[in-house]
Amino acid sequence: MLHELRIRNFAIIDDLHLVFGPGLNILTGETGAGKSIIIDALGLLLGDRAAADWVRTGSELAEIEATFQLPVDRDLAAELQTLLDEQGLDDPDNPDWLVLSREVRLNGRNICRVNGRAVNVQTLGEVTAHLIDIHGQGEHLNLLRPKTHIHLLDRFAGLLPQRRELAQLVAQVRTVRNELHRLRQDARTIAQRVDLLSFQAEEIHTAVLRPGEEVELESERRRLGNAEALLKLAEAASGILSQGDGELPGAIDLVGEAVGKLERLARIDPDLDELAAEGQGLLEQLRDLGRSIQDYADELEFNPERLQEVEERLELIANLKRKYGDTIEQVIAFGVRAQRELDELGNSEAKTSELEKQEDALLRQIGKLAAALSQQRQTAGEAMSRQIERELADLRMSRARFGLSIEQQEAAGGAILPDGRQVAFDQTGVDKVEFLVSANAGEPLKPLARVASGGETARLMLALKSVLTHADATPTLIFDEIDQGIGGRVGAIVGQKLWMLTGQLAVAARSNGQAPLHHQVLCITHLPQLAAFGDQHFTVNKQVQTVEGEERTSTVVQTLDVATRVEELMQMLGAHSEAGRRSVEEMMREVLTVKESGKVLS
Repeated sequence: MLHELRIRNFAIIDDLHLVFGPGLNILTGETGAGKSIIIDALGLLLGDRAAADWVRTGSELAEIEATFQLPVDRDLAAELQTLLDEQGLDDPDNPDWLVLSREVRLNGRNICRVNGRAVNVQTLGEVTAHLIDIHGQGEHLNLLRPKTHIHLLDRFAGLLPQRRELAQLVAQVRTVRNELHRLRQDARTIAQRVDLLSFQAEEIHTAVLRPGEEVELESERRRLGNAEALLKLAEAASGILSQGDGELPGAIDLVGEAVGKLERLARIDPDLDELAAEGQGLLEQLRDLGRSIQDYADELEFNPERLQEVEERLELIANLKRKYGDTIEQVIAFGVRAQRELDELGNSEAKTSELEKQEDALLRQIGKLAAALSQQRQTAGEAMSRQIERELADLRMSRARFGLSIEQQEAAGGAILPDGRQVAFDQTGVDKVEFLVSANAGEPLKPLARVASGGETARLMLALKSVLTHADATPTLIFDEIDQGIGGRVGAIVGQKLWMLTGQLAVAARSNGQAPLHHQVLCITHLPQLAAFGDQHFTVNKQVQTVEGEERTSTVVQTLDVATRVEELMQMLGAHSEAGRRSVEEMMREVLTVKESGKVLS
């Protein structure tokens, strides 16, 4: 519900802070005092288009901030939480509260925030649409949006579990169709793809690549390319170790002679045993080194043919890497994927046939479930119509009629109904639902969005809200001058029905046994008979102040207690005498009696 509303520098509002409570909140005051401006400010949070002339004269920006307690309805709360999670807008520190704000600047720039995080206007509106429903000019009234009618009917009839089951089947058939679409691509495109994949897979397969092969080939190329120089160096090193150079013996012979002398020393002085052993070890290492160098030299060969083979192999690998990956491993993986896709395309006919059978089975399942759902909607729609017509009769519209249009549209590839027809479908089923109304005798039923305006529209909306109170989960309902075109007697009935929307009267639960949701209701009214039903009452007035020698008009709001409320209702009645006071006090006592007794006015 809407807990707090702060408005700064908006139209004629300077700085306004309102704290609303649960139940029915009434706003009254003279025309032009700023009551509807408060609703306009809330409209900006719903995504209304902002204009620079909303900014109060002398200010740079207008600010609107609202704090909401999150809805208790489980389905609505889940939808809202999903939206907040997707956008990263939830506040773990305050999981039960939501703060929305919008700034309107003179330069036309808008800044919208949800829990302090900047969002675009569309996201702000999507969030707020879960929280507020304004009945004023009709821009935000969900009841005037035909696409919402099927959801309201299904909530009224308790059909959401069946809807969820149907939605799962629809999701499955969409997955199957996506796969079929991929397989049913143009035959020429598929043939071209097969040719390309065949070439790629064969090219990679024929290459017979090995991970690590490139490093080995690079090493071999260096050896083959420098074989003559390597052989000379190896033979020179081997000669120095084994044969010596001219008059000098080889290094091995010299070290051997030194080791022999060390061993003779050790026989005389045993303390030199370790040195003799070290010398012997060094001599063995030199002999091993000499043999290894000689083996290396023996293996070296000047082989231009092999060098050419290595060069060609490395060029092949480089060419494959340019086309298929940065490493041999990536090239091999590309070949595996190409072969897998090639196999799938080769089996496309068999797979297509299998998927077509799956699609047909799912369409029949959807059709069977949707047909049952449609029948339940027809039955629930008749019950809803009767209840709404009774509500309209209470509101002095006894000749008004209400109905529902539940239609289906035949479509190739649609859900297959038990009678064999194929009809268009979505996650809600096969029905297109729209509310119809006739406000006057002799007039045909017409779509709700096209009914007459004024008092008839207001009363019709109230009748719908009263019947759908358990179906419409929007927690805060706002009615801007719903009393337009109605008199005092009907005003009392309207007041009670608005109060009943808050869920405080047991009879608000309908014949299907579902308990009503507890809405918070805000209502702007000029009728004292309606205002008397309020649980909280605010009066809105204009106040003229002189600031720096200039007169400025501001909107001020006062929360009324019992005594000041009597005075306000007297003003609304135009009664200034003691008799008028007694009349107002009597009216308030009657309202209290009606609330406590549960008696429904008619």
